[in-house]
Amino acid sequence: MFRRFYSLACLTFLLGFGLQLAEAQTFRRNSDKIKPSQKITVDQSGHGNFSTIQSAIDSIPSNNKFWVVIRVKAGTYREKVKIPYDKPYIILKGEGKRKTNVVWDDHENLAQSPTFSSMADNTVVKSMSFRNSYNDPNSKNRIIAAAAAMITGDKSSFYRCGFFGLQDTLWDDQGRHYYERCTIQGAVDFIFGAGQSIFERCSISVNGNELGSLAGFITAQGRTNPNDGNGFVFKDCHVFGTGSAYLGRPWRDYARVLFYKSNFSSIVQPEGWEVTHNFDENKLTFAEYGCFGPGADTSKRVKWEKKLDVKTVEKLTDISFIDSEGWLQKQPH
Repeated sequence: MFRRFYSLACLTFLLGFGLQLAEAQTFRRNSDKIKPSQKITVDQSGHGNFSTIQSAIDSIPSNNKFWVVIRVKAGTYREKVKIPYDKPYIILKGEGKRKTNVVWDDHENLAQSPTFSSMADNTVVKSMSFRNSYNDPNSKNRIIAAAAAMITGDKSSFYRCGFFGLQDTLWDDQGRHYYERCTIQGAVDFIFGAGQSIFERCSISVNGNELGSLAGFITAQGRTNPNDGNGFVFKDCHVFGTGSAYLGRPWRDYARVLFYKSNFSSIVQPEGWEVTHNFDENKLTFAEYGCFGPGADTSKRVKWEKKLDVKTVEKLTDISFIDSEGWLQKQPH
C-alpha cells in the first residue's frame, strides 16, 4: 500500500513539474508550423517588458532551445542590436518597416559598423527596419563602409524588413537566408557577402544621387571557389532609384548572382556588370533570366555575362537552393 502511494505521489510530482515546464514554454502546432506563445514586449514608453531591444535579447538564456517572440512597438530605437551566436530561436517582430526603426551610425570599420548583427541560427525578423545613418543624405560625411545589418547565422528569414545605408548596407555574410518583400537601399556594393540567399519580391532601391556622376554597384558577392553552394538569387524583385548602378561586381573569385524575372528601371547600366582588379571573368556567374523593364535590355551587356540553361535557373530559383530540409516552412509565423 505504501509503495503504491509513494509511486502515485512521485508520478503526481513529475506530472506537475512537467506541466510547469510546459506552461513556461508552450507551443501550438498548426499545419506543421510551430507557433510559440512566449512573448516579450519592447516599448519605449515603458508599457512593455523592456524599453530597449537589446535588453530583451539579453534576457533570453544562452543556448536557448525554444522559439521566443520579441514584439517591438512602433518607434525609432537609437541603439545597436546584436543577436549573439548562442541565442537561436528568436523572432523579432516590429509593427511595420516604416513604423519600427533601429538606427545607429557606427563607421570606424566594417566589422563593428552594423546597426543590427544577427549571429545565431534560426532567426526570424519581421516588419521592422535597420538603418546606418552615417551616410544619410545631407550628412556631408565622406562615403565609407557603414553597414545597416550583418547576417551570419544559418536558417534566417526576413519578412517586410528594411535595410537602409549607402555603402555596404546589407552584409549577407554567410549561411542560408530568405528575404521576402524587403527593401534594401544603398549605392555602393550595398548587398554583399557570401550568403546563400534568395531575395523574393524585394525592392532594391539605388540612391545614386549621392555618388554624383559615378555609377554605383548593387551587389558584391563573395563566393570563393566553384564548390561553394552560396550565391545571391533575386526573384520577382524591383530595381529602381536615382542615378545609375551596375547589377554587381565580384567580391571574390567565383561570385554568383542571378536576377530572375525582375523589373529593372532605367537606372541599370547598359553593361549590367563590371569587373575590377584582377578577376577572371570566366569564373564568375553573373546572370539574368526573364527580366523586364527599361533597364532589362541585354543587347549591350558585357560579353561574359553567363547564359544559364533552364535546368540551372530552376535549380537556383527553387526554394531548395536554400532549404532542402524544410526549415523555412516550419519556422513560426
